[in-house]
Amino acid sequence: MPINKFWYIIPVAVVLLVIWFWSSEKDDGLIEEVDEIESSELNQSDSDQRNETSNVIMVDVKGEVERPGVYEMREGQRVIDVIEQAGGLTSSADQTSVNLAMLLADEMVIYVATINDQQPQQVETMNESNKIRINVADIDELTQIPGIGEQKAKAIIQYREEHGYFNSAEDLLNISGIGKKTLERIQEFIMVP
Repeated sequence: MPINKFWYIIPVAVVLLVIWFWSSEKDDGLIEEVDEIESSELNQSDSDQRNETSNVIMVDVKGEVERPGVYEMREGQRVIDVIEQAGGLTSSADQTSVNLAMLLADEMVIYVATINDQQPQQVETMNESNKIRINVADIDELTQIPGIGEQKAKAIIQYREEHGYFNSAEDLLNISGIGKKTLERIQEFIMVP
């Protein structure tokens, strides 16, 4: 009989071993799955923190606001948002001096003028190196001259092709559409030989 008992023990032992191996593999998979989830959550939070810091911009607000200073803002916000952070406009602020709908940019300076501030005229004074040489300028260069549009630029080039180079700025008076007043306005922006 001892041999008959032996045959019962072997299948029971095999079944127990199979169950034990199967459950240990399942636990290892569960542990690996938990490790993967934790790892992905950590990576997600790291990337979220990086995105938060990369979206932070610094904006300097000056002039007629309640609390001028440098403000930490987020990309995509607008000038109105930083002005609200600065306590809003003062009663003497000129609301037309700033575009409240403009998107903010890093290192931006926003100056809110007072109602009584005189706006400086934006007249460019040009030195010899950045004057337009009318004897060699193309249409794009000529249209950079204040008061010279595409049609007048074409007329200047046509005149130059038909009559040769300009000898003086006064030769521009021979072109239709350019009179004495126009010549006075453009003279500081052009160079003749």
